[in-house]
Amino acid sequence: MGGWQFEVLPAGIDEDLHPDEKPQPYVLRMAKSKACAVAGLAPRDSLIVGADTTVVDPQGEILAKPQDEKEAVEMLRRLRGRVHQVLTGVVVLQAGRNTIDQDMCVTEVYMRSYSETEMHDYIATGDPYDKAGGYAIQHEEFNPVERIKGCYANVVGLPVCTLARLLEKQGVKSPYLLPADSSINQYDQCPVCRQLTHLKRNI
Repeated sequence: MGGWQFEVLPAGIDEDLHPDEKPQPYVLRMAKSKACAVAGLAPRDSLIVGADTTVVDPQGEILAKPQDEKEAVEMLRRLRGRVHQVLTGVVVLQAGRNTIDQDMCVTEVYMRSYSETEMHDYIATGDPYDKAGGYAIQHEEFNPVERIKGCYANVVGLPVCTLARLLEKQGVKSPYLLPADSSINQYDQCPVCRQLTHLKRNI
C-alpha cells in the first residue's frame, strides 16, 4: 500500500458513540483511540496510523453494519436515490512522543434509484453485512452508486491520499498513488490527490 512497509496491529477498542456525539468528531476520536491503543506495542521510532470510516445518512445519522436482513433493507431504502457522506478520520502518531497529526476525508455519494428486486437480490448475496451503510460501491452486479464527489478510495476503504499528506509532515513520502484505473478516472476527483504533486500514478 502506497509503497510503505507496515504491520497491522488490531486495536480492540470500544467503538460506541458518546451521547450527542457528531459523526466527524466520532471518527477522529476512533482513529486516535486506535492509534493510541497500539502505540505501546510498536518500536519507539515507529509511526502509528489509526483510521476509522463511517457512513452518514442524509439526516446526519451514522449507519453501522446491518446485523440482519431487516436492517439492510432499512439502510438501503434510506440511501436510495439520495446523497449521503462517507467520512474517514486518519491520524498519525509518532511512538515515544506525544505528537499526533490528524485529517478528515469526506466523500459525497450519490446513490442510484435501484429497484426493490435489485436491492433484495443484493442482500441475498450476504455482502451488505460487513459493510457500513449496507453496500459496497465496487459491487459490479448491484452497482448502487450513480456518482461521487470526492475520493473514491475513501468509500472503498482507506483514503491513501489523505494518509500520504499526513505522512509527508513526518518526512515520509510515497513513490506511488495506489491504485489507479485510468479508464474511469476514479481518483481524478480527489482534492488531496491534486495537492500531492510529488506522487506518481502507478497505472
